[in-house]
Amino acid sequence: MKKGIHPENYRFVVFKDMSNGTSFLSKSTAATKETIIHEDGKEYPVIKLEISNTSHPFYTGKNVLVDTAGRIDKFKKRYAKKD
Repeated sequence: MKKGIHPENYRFVVFKDMSNGTSFLSKSTAATKETIIHEDGKEYPVIKLEISNTSHPFYTGKNVLVDTAGRIDKFKKRYAKKD
């Protein structure tokens, strides 16, 4: 692998799934200004996710559709049969 192309500033970050509220601690270089107190009592930067492995249908085995801003209703209205 080439030297000098990977970031050096990895830090612990909490990733929080906003659809179900679960969170996990990992390392990342992603920038954020928000912080959260994790289960271990320490304060970490937080990255908010719309969907993660705890809420994605592929990993959970449940066919749950996440509807944001009524996308299904917009689709049905757009393609409804006109009388």
